[in-house]
Amino acid sequence: MTTRTDKHEDAMSTATPTPAPHSDVSAAHGAPAGRVGVGLFDPAQLVRSLPDAFRKLDPRVMVASPVMFVVLVGSVLTTAFSCLDPTDWFGWAISAWLWLTVIFANLAEAVAEGRGKAQADTLRKAKTDTVARRLTGAAEERVPGTDLRIGDLVVCEAGDVIPGDGDVVEGVASVDESAITGESAPVIRESGGDRSAVTGGTKVLSDRVVIKITTKPGETFIDRMINLVEGAARQKTPNEIALNILLASLTIVFLLACATLPPFADYAGTHLTMVVLVALLVCLIPTTIGALLSAIGIAGMDRLVQRNVLAMSGRAVEAAGDVSTLLLDKTGTITLGNRQAAEFVPVRGTTEAEVADAAQLSSLADETPEGRSIVVLAKQKYGLRERHQGELTGAEWVAFTAQTRMSGVDVDGRKVRKGAAGSVIAWVRGQGGTVAEDAAQIADRISASGGTPLLVAACDSGPDGKGEARVLGVIHLKDVVKDGMRERFDELRRMGIKTVMITG
Repeated sequence: MTTRTDKHEDAMSTATPTPAPHSDVSAAHGAPAGRVGVGLFDPAQLVRSLPDAFRKLDPRVMVASPVMFVVLVGSVLTTAFSCLDPTDWFGWAISAWLWLTVIFANLAEAVAEGRGKAQADTLRKAKTDTVARRLTGAAEERVPGTDLRIGDLVVCEAGDVIPGDGDVVEGVASVDESAITGESAPVIRESGGDRSAVTGGTKVLSDRVVIKITTKPGETFIDRMINLVEGAARQKTPNEIALNILLASLTIVFLLACATLPPFADYAGTHLTMVVLVALLVCLIPTTIGALLSAIGIAGMDRLVQRNVLAMSGRAVEAAGDVSTLLLDKTGTITLGNRQAAEFVPVRGTTEAEVADAAQLSSLADETPEGRSIVVLAKQKYGLRERHQGELTGAEWVAFTAQTRMSGVDVDGRKVRKGAAGSVIAWVRGQGGTVAEDAAQIADRISASGGTPLLVAACDSGPDGKGEARVLGVIHLKDVVKDGMRERFDELRRMGIKTVMITG
């Protein structure tokens, strides 16, 4: 059997949070390292599920579980006979234990079903909280995202959440689609062509775009996700179904056995009360197993959640025992997700220190994770003090945009730029400079190794105010493999599971 973990899986997926490249993520108080602090047994979830547990006392619902249905009937009988003799404390005690058993079994089932409802509520809240800037002529008005209709035009700028599915009809922007695809690298969305479609719930990182809504309310991507989560009932696993059949058979056998006891007791001169018979029946039938079937499934998924693995159903947990090949997505699963600066490669005639200084200076205005990692690498590897925008007097900052695909600064007669290879090369030639022959070779080598090259260039003004721009070097960005992945792969191989990495 082969299983795959990627951004759109239906069974089981790794769910490891991705930390920022220059921030520390502390473990939850009292929780072991590498585990999340709260699993599925959340007290708040138990409280929310309690009303559902009482609603499940409906016999039409309980009959689906023969064992617990018998316990429910026994609870009603013992309560009725205890009411006839209020002084019978034994009967009241038996009734209380039986009712607690039934409610506990229903609560475990309600918690299992409540997980899907909680996920749908989270998605619904994210949808209803989105505020759209709708264009009405030349003016803008703020309306809830749920009020948008097909054909409405909305404006989104850097930092805004896109309120609905649509197409970009004006402008170009960098969009973070990690909430939908799980891919950390932002994508460019621009009007015209096949890169204009945007999805509600994603975030604009730069520039300004006008979006035309193309989906009716209730039919957006998030709406489809909500319907999928709400409509997915908790599926019983094959083993659970087989065990239910066995428990039902045993229940019938013990029910017949208990039914024959009163005649034998009368013959022996002993009277057995209904409370005693019900208590004996409940003790004989596999009540505990029937009540704990749902709780066992929840406990198994809870242990996986504590180890940053998300199991969508008990069926997935059982199927994991038959896995022989594991297909792992690279970004965010094997690697941390955010690309990080690994090294500064100078071109001929330039030193690493020069590249590091220029790279750090040009990244101060770049608030992307990649830009922050460049500043951190220059500080840690080359001992460069981290400078701040406010301390550079007279500096003109060039923020990263989707159009230029560059960032940089003009300060003290010097222009420094860092960005995509094509954009930096065009800027150097536009300044009348030349590109070093080995710059393209270094960039190609980094690309061939699976990394991302960013060129660093500078233009120093001479006495006449003019200068020649030149490429200083290349920044090597790469996905950083998570700590311990090699050991985990070795352990999987010892278990007989083959691992395969899949990536775009």
